[in-house]
Amino acid sequence: MLARDDHTPVDWGARAAALAPMIAAAGDRIEAERRIVPEVIAALHDAGLFRMLLPAALGGGAADIVAFNQVIETIAAADASTAWCLAQQVASTQTAGYLDPKIAREIFAAPDGAVAWGPPSGAKAVVVDGGYMVNGRWRFASGSEHCPWLGGHCAVFEADGKPRLDQHGRPVMRTMLFRKDKAKFHDIWHVIGLRGTGSNAYEVTDLFVPEAYSYWRDHPADRRGDEPLSAIPLLTLYGMGFSGVALGLARACLEAFMKLAEIKKPSPMHGAPIPLREHPTVQARVAEATGQLQSARAYLHELLREFWDAATAKRAVSLEQRAQLRIAITGAIEQACGVVDFAYRAAGADAIFNGSPFERRFRDMHTVTAQGQAHLSNFEGAGQALFGIEPSQRL
Repeated sequence: MLARDDHTPVDWGARAAALAPMIAAAGDRIEAERRIVPEVIAALHDAGLFRMLLPAALGGGAADIVAFNQVIETIAAADASTAWCLAQQVASTQTAGYLDPKIAREIFAAPDGAVAWGPPSGAKAVVVDGGYMVNGRWRFASGSEHCPWLGGHCAVFEADGKPRLDQHGRPVMRTMLFRKDKAKFHDIWHVIGLRGTGSNAYEVTDLFVPEAYSYWRDHPADRRGDEPLSAIPLLTLYGMGFSGVALGLARACLEAFMKLAEIKKPSPMHGAPIPLREHPTVQARVAEATGQLQSARAYLHELLREFWDAATAKRAVSLEQRAQLRIAITGAIEQACGVVDFAYRAAGADAIFNGSPFERRFRDMHTVTAQGQAHLSNFEGAGQALFGIEPSQRL
């Protein structure tokens, strides 16, 4: 927690918790409309949550990354789609540290300031006088319904059509930032979970983007100032947020099952007709699931504090610390999925009906695990690093 102008600490967790009942009540509409409904977006903006990581100099809350993870967990327990979009938009404010402050304020400090984008997809930015001519199509723009700005990650090409290469012979990439009304959208987001994120595809054709509205997250020369947020890789920030989504889903599922177990009794053919809470197997499994969840959260928070301390002290993190954080992020998602699966299965037929406390969270959780931050291959690179081997993939 960091201070407001009046030097009173901001309790970001309390702000998120205050919004949770309203967000949960909007869950059915969010699911049905496949977007975060306007009143929820307005409430998140009013609470400053979209700008919680943005530096104070740009009108942000300058919160730390532990608070970020905790806020996302709290919102995810109410509605995972809302938490997913919030995580992506909050993490993306890291971009501000790579832009001219005037442009950063234009994009992020406005009352509705937020940017959405999808992963690189072969889009091209051709160098022209004053900027780039951009053509491309991207997928998975979570939250694009409520974001006035979009980004497009592009490979850079010279005016003669040749790709621009860095000193290692690799293609140069840049992110182009432009108003949403410059893009054409394609409704592709028909999926089993996280339906409310509205993660549709978008494209632009012959769009001019000024040089000042472009940057690249891995290009140190683009970084301005020394804010701790911009020292943390953007993809790592995504992991910090998305692991919070998983933890929130798991906590809500486990709490729902424990509430159900107070009253649910198995059929006579499956055991004594007593509430599930009194069955030794259920008691043991709930204890095990609680340990999984709490351990994953504690390990993750420990690494988040290490990373934030290093960023604020302008100290580089070691390869081992990067490996540990990757283990903590992917491990938290993996453990959370296990807890959700347990609660869903243990709830029996009560879990399978639309509107139960379990079925949407089960679908959402298994959609979370399809994202790169949850891939089990992440453990491979982390294990290589722990052995002192340069990892084959970015940590």
